[in-house]
Amino acid sequence: MTSSSPKNVALVGSGNWGSAIAGHIGEKVRELKGKYNERILMWCKEETLDDGRKLTKVINEEHENVKYLPDKKIPENVIAIPDLIETVKDADILIFVIPHQFVKETCEQLKGKVKKDVFALTLIKGFYVDEKTNELLLVSEIIKNTLNIPCLSMMGANIANEVAEKVFCEATVGSRDDKYSEMIRELIDTPVFRLRFYPDVEIIEMLGALKNIVSMLAGFSEGLQAGCNTRAAILRLGFREMINFCRLHKKESSPDIFLESCGIADLIASSLGGRNYNGAKKMTETKKSLKDIEKEDLKGQSLQGPGTAKEVYRYLQSKNLLDEYPLFRDAHLICEQKIEPKVFLDNLSNHPEFSRKKPKQ
Repeated sequence: MTSSSPKNVALVGSGNWGSAIAGHIGEKVRELKGKYNERILMWCKEETLDDGRKLTKVINEEHENVKYLPDKKIPENVIAIPDLIETVKDADILIFVIPHQFVKETCEQLKGKVKKDVFALTLIKGFYVDEKTNELLLVSEIIKNTLNIPCLSMMGANIANEVAEKVFCEATVGSRDDKYSEMIRELIDTPVFRLRFYPDVEIIEMLGALKNIVSMLAGFSEGLQAGCNTRAAILRLGFREMINFCRLHKKESSPDIFLESCGIADLIASSLGGRNYNGAKKMTETKKSLKDIEKEDLKGQSLQGPGTAKEVYRYLQSKNLLDEYPLFRDAHLICEQKIEPKVFLDNLSNHPEFSRKKPKQ
């Protein structure tokens, strides 16, 4: 990649959020005359729709992801490609936006197939716990270590439909390289999508994953018709568990990071009506399993909260810390249908925050 040649951008993923951010970037590169190739490639795992048409063909002909982002037009310069390697092979900037459970498998397929000087940006909200060491394994680390390329993170209060409608939003980017930061600013920052930058790649990424657990709890409480005071307490205590959990892995560069879009703002947005909130609310109201809700109500889209809750539970269990994080603990047990949602409300009054003599630093 030379400074004078137009840079190629490719997206790995084409779901609800992937299609929305692809559309946003597709419009932005048209304004950056000559700096970026206007043709944005978007890997779309091929699917056959109910009417027999191929999803990639529909996206490229109708310029709309009719399954995952219906009624929202995608610019004509965003091209859906069913072949993963064909999508990424010439990319200078790779944007990952797939469910976190598919990251390892996808990166293995990309080994040796990307340019040496490419860098990545992950928008993926989730992480793993290493089965051998029981230590956290972040998506950015998997991408970086598997492909031997730098990887930034971007998280925030970015509900896909609203981004597609150009409703004002903001996001937080984790980057330790000013050169890459400037490229991401060029590609994404607009008057209706503002960016803030911090060096905390890992914490930004972890907050994006952890808020999905708390937003599920908000959904459970709404389904149980809990009072506003109780729901506010759930968000506060959940946010405290998010901060404490992040600090188990890494100390933040500044406490301000938790007040950015990747922190409190993303938690609020997701707990007012995000996918995990709605899925948990429906589970409480209907007694359906989350798997059935994914299949029947979300058109096959994955809820990220249950998987993250499972990984967090396993990590805390290995450290004998489950009772220090009762909301995270109970969220997993509810998802696994091992306890009723009402149990976590009953446990609120015994949260360890109420027995601390002074605030935890």
